[in-house]
Amino acid sequence: MIRDGSTILGPISLEISEGQRWVIVGPNGAGKTTLFQLAATNIHPTTGTVEVLDSVIGRTDVFELRPRIGLMTTNLVTTIPEDEIVMDLVMSSAYAIIGRWNESYDLWDESRAMSLLTTLGVRDLKERTFGTLSEGEKKRVLIARALMPNPELLLLDEPAAGLDLSGREDLLKRLDALAADPLSPATLIVTHHLEEIPHGTTHALLLKSGQAVGMGLINEVLTSENLSSAYGIAISVINEGGRFFARAL
Repeated sequence: MIRDGSTILGPISLEISEGQRWVIVGPNGAGKTTLFQLAATNIHPTTGTVEVLDSVIGRTDVFELRPRIGLMTTNLVTTIPEDEIVMDLVMSSAYAIIGRWNESYDLWDESRAMSLLTTLGVRDLKERTFGTLSEGEKKRVLIARALMPNPELLLLDEPAAGLDLSGREDLLKRLDALAADPLSPATLIVTHHLEEIPHGTTHALLLKSGQAVGMGLINEVLTSENLSSAYGIAISVINEGGRFFARAL
């Protein structure tokens, strides 16, 4: 991927298969957001090929493809009207729109939306307006919205960022439960902090300056040696029961 004459991502070859849970980590400017936006079909590659759900970007109608992708990003928050009812916000994802209008929903839609809000621990917020929610509550609602259309690929951009300790741990437990469900979609999460990686994550991509320092099974990628190389400082990585923790030496 080239911007203003400079390569910001690549060369890199990444394949996410059904049932896998991936995380992308790396320092600022490593290319995490660019790769995430490519997977979300929001941008096209300047070189190479990006194939999402068996469709090559640039040769397919992305507006038909995007409803098959569940997307949660903090940038989405600014596009949602503050007076949007939480229940409507989640259900409208089935039509890949923001803001309920004249579309119709049946009992199955309402039941699924309620089930997802319950799974994310925000069932009691269903009648609240989006603008009255805390940052953590907004993220949970947006994850429920991303799951509403039963996507084949789930993309989460820093889902635990900005949460306090109890909020982070509660959300990660709920993401763990989703990862353990064999019917859950393949997942790609971007995060800056190893502590925010859910337990059920199976694979990792560690980026530095747009290239892979490590890629593959998470236990083989998130090592002290690889993290030290990516960040340019001595880092100790600890894996405790499937959760990762890092500190500078």
